[in-house]
Amino acid sequence: MTVNIKDVARVAGVSVSTVSRALGEGPVSAEVREQVQAAVRATGYKPNLSARRLRSQRTQTIGLIVADIRNPFFTAVGRAVEDAAYRAGMRVILCNTDEDPAREALYLTLMQEERVTGLIFAPTRATLDRLQADALDFPMVLIDRAGPGGQFDTVLLDNREASATLVDHLVSRGYTRIGGLFGATSTTGVERRDGYLAAMAARGLAGEARFVPPSAEAAENAAAAWLRQPDRPQALLVSNGLFLTGVVKAARTLGLRIPQDIAVAGFDNEPWTELVEPGLTVIEQPVETIGREAMTLLFQRLRTPDAPTRKVVLSGRCVARGSTAALPRT
Repeated sequence: MTVNIKDVARVAGVSVSTVSRALGEGPVSAEVREQVQAAVRATGYKPNLSARRLRSQRTQTIGLIVADIRNPFFTAVGRAVEDAAYRAGMRVILCNTDEDPAREALYLTLMQEERVTGLIFAPTRATLDRLQADALDFPMVLIDRAGPGGQFDTVLLDNREASATLVDHLVSRGYTRIGGLFGATSTTGVERRDGYLAAMAARGLAGEARFVPPSAEAAENAAAAWLRQPDRPQALLVSNGLFLTGVVKAARTLGLRIPQDIAVAGFDNEPWTELVEPGLTVIEQPVETIGREAMTLLFQRLRTPDAPTRKVVLSGRCVARGSTAALPRT
């Protein structure tokens, strides 16, 4: 039976990418290199030297790993990344994780094996906790998610400010009982939750934030359960476009009118948010700028690998529509 590199990794108790680095000149400890060499001897693995020589050359390829390609935010960011890569004569490998840390780990290994020139990544909180810059052999820029300890260049929205802007808008329209639905798996959801709670407290109001798994269906179920309660909020603040679709569907299923029975505000100025009746109040993110800035940081990192990391924080714009019409004066 033919022995392959996965067999060596299994015997050595390390990842395939670690075996690749150990068999080449990659950054691994002497102990790990000897561990891999012992596994090679034990399995009788014969490396394909010509293939290894080919893999040692960086491909003109950018990796892009996003949380959910169905989310128009990532679609728009991906388009900006692809446009910039095309102008630079590079290709893009796109991977979708559905906010699953296991899939993220799989695709990170794939990027190692494909010898990408660099990676743009929107990771979950679980993966962020494990990310180490010195464990990768390519530069990486994080988008939409804040990274650990300034290890990586990052481009993201000022999420706390954006949530506070929505709270201030709702309060100015007369709403005081404002609930919040936020993504459970990303630092983005946490930051938007924190901005919401801080803004509510600054206004002397009690906030109630609930985390939701990353899908429109989960948001619909969570919103429906909340809106069935007799003491339901006057308004819901929702942390992304997918969640907005779930909340609107829940309200319609329950026969609740927007905004007469429940006001709705959220993130991502997608075309449908203007076309529904009434239109939805949203924070418009500078999605194209996020993609372009990510590619700019990546190219700068390739030119100057030892430069200090940069964090680009962008502001959103509140687009007010009928879903947050002012409450009638009593």
